Amino acid sequence: MSPRRARRRESSRPFGFPTGLDKVEEWPDGEWKVRMLTGSSSTKNYRCPGCDQEIRSGQPHVVAWPNWPGGDEERRHWHQTCWRKRLDRGPGRTRY
Repeated sequence: MSPRRARRRESSRPFGFPTGLDKVEEWPDGEWKVRMLTGSSSTKNYRCPGCDQEIRSGQPHVVAWPNWPGGDEERRHWHQTCWRKRLDRGPGRTRY
């Protein structure tokens, strides 16, 4: 008897399309909607609010915005490490 092979389902989504949904994370500074991006779908450079450095197109990063009505206007692109460590920053810097 031969072993079974796992059949992969063919996806109709284009390459680089986000496969997961936005998830809601609870932090001491409130609830945030967070989307992890692989970078393959990004064509622009962004400025990370955590370190003020550039996120180059094609680089994996996080997009986060407050989980309240109209919060999507506050959407920001972060380095993954900067997003996790944003609460450790000293006074004088905004949280987003």
